[in-house]
Amino acid sequence: MKKQQIFRLALILIFTNCVAVKTSEPIAKDYQIGEKWTWKWERKVKGKVRAEGEDIQEVVSYNGTLGLWNGVDTLQIPTGANKNQNSAPFRNWPLQVGKKWKYESEWKNNEGTTGKTSQDVEITSFEELNVEAGTFAAYKIEYKGIVTNSRGFKGEMTDIWWYSPELKTYIKHINDDGHGLYTNELTSYSKAE
Repeated sequence: MKKQQIFRLALILIFTNCVAVKTSEPIAKDYQIGEKWTWKWERKVKGKVRAEGEDIQEVVSYNGTLGLWNGVDTLQIPTGANKNQNSAPFRNWPLQVGKKWKYESEWKNNEGTTGKTSQDVEITSFEELNVEAGTFAAYKIEYKGIVTNSRGFKGEMTDIWWYSPELKTYIKHINDDGHGLYTNELTSYSKAE
């Protein structure tokens, strides 16, 4: 087992140092009905867990193509590459180590609070990360900036996402808003049956 891990790590190091790795946005043809991801999440404030739960995504048939169902809503998976990407996107495809961009979002939460997030983003590495679901090669993407809301809050916010091309999604997310720490980690992945 240890030899296999060393060999895998050596391949990743060789791969990331010798080749400019680029990952395109996954589209419908990259998924299969029945694929399922499960994450556990928790929010800690001053070291105490204030909230916790579980999120899922499952590939389902949707509007004549495929969609990602989260237990409540279904989001259609694009059938082709997005040629008109937003000028300040959450993910700036294709992904590649060293890539930088600006992310901006206006949002509204369940309680009616509105807000804006503005962050500078950089893909800092392509590394192997161990999560409860297993060990996967992933891009480490760092988001650093400001969040404001209609309740008068303004503060710095840092997000770190690890995106796995193999699983077509993130495997870990850490959010630090200065008041608490939110962690979300992949606990299981199952292929289509």
